[in-house]
Amino acid sequence: MSADLLQKIFRTLGDPTRVRILALLEREELAVHELMEALGMAQSRVSRHLGILREAGLLRDRREGTFALYRFERPAPGPWSEAWALASRALAADPVADRDRLALARVLEERAARSRSFFDAVGPEWDALRKVWNDDALRARALARVLPRDLVVADVGTGTGTLALELAGAGLRVVAIDHSRAMLDAARRKLAESGTEDVDLRLGEAEALPLADGEVDAAFAHLVLQYLPAPGRAIAELARVVKPGGAVVIVDFVRHDREWMRQELGVVWLGFAPEEVASWLREAGLEQVRVEVQAPNARGGDLPSTFIADARRPYGAAR
Repeated sequence: MSADLLQKIFRTLGDPTRVRILALLEREELAVHELMEALGMAQSRVSRHLGILREAGLLRDRREGTFALYRFERPAPGPWSEAWALASRALAADPVADRDRLALARVLEERAARSRSFFDAVGPEWDALRKVWNDDALRARALARVLPRDLVVADVGTGTGTLALELAGAGLRVVAIDHSRAMLDAARRKLAESGTEDVDLRLGEAEALPLADGEVDAAFAHLVLQYLPAPGRAIAELARVVKPGGAVVIVDFVRHDREWMRQELGVVWLGFAPEEVASWLREAGLEQVRVEVQAPNARGGDLPSTFIADARRPYGAAR
């Protein structure tokens, strides 16, 4: 290792604030304003540190509508990775790391609260609003991924129970989960009106599902990831709750620039890159990963492309 490289490593990771930023971005992808909130620092200071870390190749960033999101880019084995291992171990023993983790949890809870407030306000009107997705055919194709019948499936982010009703109608036993009480109340009414009884409604978050390990044969997340504060963490939860050999099926939008969807539909994320979703599925320990992109429905107006992603939990997988 050259003296210049050694000096660059020390200069970059010798600053405790930069190590704290990397520790947060190792846990979650964050925007500048979220880092400001978690660290209690001004924008100019946070941006300066991000610039240094990006120049060192320790960050990757992507555009999300009008702002940028940053994530830790783990270095390849070598001097940088060894230095980061030392720095992160030192930070772990510092009480400031515990404060940062709590602050990060508050930031993510604020993301979730924005989505939860939207759905609590929309409640029973969601079915009418949902028609903008124009997604009946897409949902039917996703449903076909988990047949034959007599399976136990989780409908994560069930909303007003539209998909849960279809799954139950296909002969499946359904656990329908949503974080909004108003949505679950609307789903309960819809299921009662249809005479459907084999649906278990549960209140819970997608990132902490009220399901035991391996409780279901398959788990759906239909147009849900775009509303979640931590989509990758939610995919890991989907993988946890399916049995060995079970399927995880995700339907959502490909990354796009429709800012109006934030205002009118309450989304947190403007879609996802297919390779990003595939990476989350593999990181969750799933195999046979497929991500199929669908062109926008001609009747859908100004809607982006969608994708159907599915993967399987391997037999004998240790959790």
